[in-house]
Amino acid sequence: MLRELIIRHRSLPLHSPFRISRGVKHAADVIVIEISQGNCTGRGESVPYARYGESVASVLDEMEALRKELCAGMGRDELQARLHPGAARNAIDAALWDLESKLTGVPVWARLARAPRALVVTALTVSLDTPDAMEQAASRIADARLIKVKLDADDPASRIEAVRRAAPSAQLIVDPNESWTLDILHDTLPALERAGVDLIEQPLPAIGDADLAGFSSRIPICADEACHTSADLPRLLDRYQAINIKLDKTGGLTEAWRLLRAARTQGFRIMVGCMVGSSLGIAPALEIAREAEFIDLDGPLWLKNDHADGVKLQDGLLAPPAPGFWGA
Repeated sequence: MLRELIIRHRSLPLHSPFRISRGVKHAADVIVIEISQGNCTGRGESVPYARYGESVASVLDEMEALRKELCAGMGRDELQARLHPGAARNAIDAALWDLESKLTGVPVWARLARAPRALVVTALTVSLDTPDAMEQAASRIADARLIKVKLDADDPASRIEAVRRAAPSAQLIVDPNESWTLDILHDTLPALERAGVDLIEQPLPAIGDADLAGFSSRIPICADEACHTSADLPRLLDRYQAINIKLDKTGGLTEAWRLLRAARTQGFRIMVGCMVGSSLGIAPALEIAREAEFIDLDGPLWLKNDHADGVKLQDGLLAPPAPGFWGA
């Protein structure tokens, strides 16, 4: 049976600026795809990311180039071979998982031989700002169980100390987004240890992370920009103790699941993260989140308006979307 395909770009305003070391975001630009077969429609969403050479236009072009094959019935296995890992493949992969579940009546979690989704502890993010502003932001989420702190090379110790003052009980992840040097990492470690930081995410540029080989830290270091797919793992073994799995990097849940299993076999600790987007982009990542030690899926919580039946924050826990929203 022939399928119908709708691909569109949406710009989703944020309720407040989201700042990291690379810049500030005021809206989330997402690509949404709908693949319909008979009375069933599968949906997927992804976030083009300039750091990886992507734009809204380039991702739309990649997806449109496969329109004929997708309408003719292309499946996820062929998709892996036709598109490189990234936002275009992620959105299509998610839509195909969703469509398959609707056509068969078997939820994604059951097809992965896992229990139904449950509430999970997600990090809430304090974006980069002055120490005083970050302390105020942290005070508003002081009861959170896990807080992620965005940093850059400008006095990171003062910023992490400010967040810790405001949130004395939360677990902390710090994320410099590749903005540190090895010297900054070394000099900042005492402050991170005093603050009881649990994870350091991608402190050095991925292109220069060979400097991490043999680096000694009591706080595990997590690969984000340096880890996209399972093929990256051998290179990371002597540099990182954890990896951050993001579906926009892996090119979808299909490769993310492979990456998860391979990383566990090789001894990496697991984090699952996201770009800033809607619940439609987060729903597939929840299938990885149940297997992760650190979960950072608060992207939809930055939107002014998310899907009404999407994820919800309940007493510091992230509740999955309503039944039927995606993959069920």
